[in-house]
Amino acid sequence: MASKLTSRIALITGAAQGIGAAIAQLFVQEDCFVYVTDINDELGRTVANALGDRVSYLRLDVRREEDWQRVTTQILKERGRLDVLVNNAAITGFEQGAVRHDPEHARLEDWHAVHHTNLDGVFLGCKYAIRAMRHSGAGSIINISSRSGLVGIPGAAAYASSKAAVRNHTKTVALYCAEQGLKVRCNSIHPAAILTPIWEPMLGTDAGREERMAALVRDTPLRRFGMPEEVAAMALFLAADDATYVTGSEFNIDGGLLAGSAATPTVVDDSGD
Repeated sequence: MASKLTSRIALITGAAQGIGAAIAQLFVQEDCFVYVTDINDELGRTVANALGDRVSYLRLDVRREEDWQRVTTQILKERGRLDVLVNNAAITGFEQGAVRHDPEHARLEDWHAVHHTNLDGVFLGCKYAIRAMRHSGAGSIINISSRSGLVGIPGAAAYASSKAAVRNHTKTVALYCAEQGLKVRCNSIHPAAILTPIWEPMLGTDAGREERMAALVRDTPLRRFGMPEEVAAMALFLAADDATYVTGSEFNIDGGLLAGSAATPTVVDDSGD
């Protein structure tokens, strides 16, 4: 079977671990040259080195416009094109411990910090990806939003707000690129509970881990965490030629959580016996 991303050049933000690292690994398997970027240089280089000679690590703080200018300029100089951008880098606001993020008690500086990474970073990524992709006139921008961008999250108002804005900006970028006559597509992916390192402090490593995992996904119809590789598979679809007529769309990867009911289906015997 032919590789789906042969000769493509991709930039993935926040790729030192979790979903970003899984996307990088799958893209490399599909014969793509991948720029792994992050602000965790040690972990980012480790990921890049593990994936082989079709990967390069670049430091990229998505909040800094000068970083985007430097990185996209370097990619065009080295590779002559950028075909895929995955805007994956994000924070929850809880990285340094318990912080009030409800609508009544959230501090303005905490609100701004989350939006600075999650929204400003995506805005800048889209801006510089469009400019880079003009060189070939085509490309795919994939924004990692969240299930939290589709529903309210009382205890994580900033995170939910930022991810909702990513969803909307994705559609704006898609329409703008079409208006410009560019074959640059822009779509968003909305994961729910994906088993990444962000969950580890809550899950722990003791005997109660499995019980805590089950409790956290009890309302998910498929009753399990999703895996980073499952998000990567959707990113691959959107990056490849399989999705050339897909733009401005959103894709939920949530185990059925947003389907309308978390109830376990009941088998009904309607045979008349």
